[in-house]
Amino acid sequence: MGNILQGPEAEAEHPFIESTLPQPQKHGSTTAPSLFQSACSESKNHWHIAAPSIFTRLAMFSITVVTQSFAGHLSDLDLAAISIGCTLLISITFGFLLGMASALETLCGQAYGAGHHRMLGIYLQRSWLVLFLSSLFMLPIFVFATPLLRLIGLPVAVAERAGLVAIWLIPFHLSFPFQFTLQRFLQCQLKTGIIAWISGGALAVHVLVSWVFVEKMRIGIVGTALTIAFSWWLSVFGLLLYTLFGGCPHSWTGFSAQAFVGLWDFFKLSFASGLMVALENFYYRLLLIVSGYMHNTEIAIDALSVCVTIYGWESMIPLAFLAATGVRVANELGAGNAKGAKFATVVSVSSSVIQMVNELAILLAFTILLNCIQPILSGVAVGCGRQAVVTYTNIGSYYLVGIPLGVLLGWLLPSGIVGMWTGMMCGTVVQTVILTIVTMRYDWEQEARKAQIVIKEEATSNR
Repeated sequence: MGNILQGPEAEAEHPFIESTLPQPQKHGSTTAPSLFQSACSESKNHWHIAAPSIFTRLAMFSITVVTQSFAGHLSDLDLAAISIGCTLLISITFGFLLGMASALETLCGQAYGAGHHRMLGIYLQRSWLVLFLSSLFMLPIFVFATPLLRLIGLPVAVAERAGLVAIWLIPFHLSFPFQFTLQRFLQCQLKTGIIAWISGGALAVHVLVSWVFVEKMRIGIVGTALTIAFSWWLSVFGLLLYTLFGGCPHSWTGFSAQAFVGLWDFFKLSFASGLMVALENFYYRLLLIVSGYMHNTEIAIDALSVCVTIYGWESMIPLAFLAATGVRVANELGAGNAKGAKFATVVSVSSSVIQMVNELAILLAFTILLNCIQPILSGVAVGCGRQAVVTYTNIGSYYLVGIPLGVLLGWLLPSGIVGMWTGMMCGTVVQTVILTIVTMRYDWEQEARKAQIVIKEEATSNR
């Protein structure tokens, strides 16, 4: 079927989707791989995706941090404006569009595992259409930022300056549909190294541009906001050039009218994915808003700002594990290897790491611990195409348990910040327990059959 690879050719293109479970002895074989050897092999496959993904996410997150650092050289008001614009406004659209792009981890991962390479390019084009249109519908968040920020209680001067920044953050926001989809398109093909190189290059250029235009030329807060957009679009063009001009000869075969087929089904999966990540991404940032209505307001906001920033840095690592787990599980299901998908899940959870931060409260360290486990379980759901399950779990755990309990404990306990964080962390515990139970109850053979059916139907309709 055209450019779709199957058989030995597909296997040669898939060095990492081969099952890592102990296999029966073949004729002429003296030993079969042990469980330990299989676990090491799967861990190697996992880290082949996760390690560059960690670097990529840290690099792209650092672009915003660098901008905030240079904005602090302008004025306290400008620093507050750029921080609010990035921490509250951008986090809403970032989380939602990032989640929508994770639908590609399901579809592209399974198609790559099955050897249907041409479908990856079609899925990418569908994702461009769906995410870009979604990003346009989210523009009112930036256009009406000032009244929205005043509504939640920010001072007039800060809200107005942040509203000005929000308008100039729109180009940054519009880069998300292409940045996130291209990353996942390449990631599902295990081309994580090129993503890391391009992201590292974009960060280096951003530091130089920020130093020249902000520190030396003093271009002001508007120019500072535009430097973020410039660096993110630089990364987008790098990924796009690699994809379109020879980097993906089997998966990118040109623009296709098939990209307009099945958009509604694609949107439903993407929307569920978007809610899944957005609810998670915005959860702890709500602490900054709620803390403004408590006693010792300034102390609470300052302390929470430090914790949320550290949490943001740390969360880049579990997000990389989420992506790696989603790709590995989807690859194995696409290849019809149910046991391999289950084994990849077990190894992924065992491989998640924790970075302890000195002089932080035990609560933050425990939150980091949970944050290393939960994204792995979410990644398994992404690989299986069950984002809606995680979305409902997030709504119940975070917004029906965590936030009400956090507000209640924040008012009752002597230390409001500890009370709020404890209550909201309980929501994370509930979510982790539910996802663990759901994951343990998966019928992996059925998931593999379902993935095979979907892939065959798509491949047949696009002949």
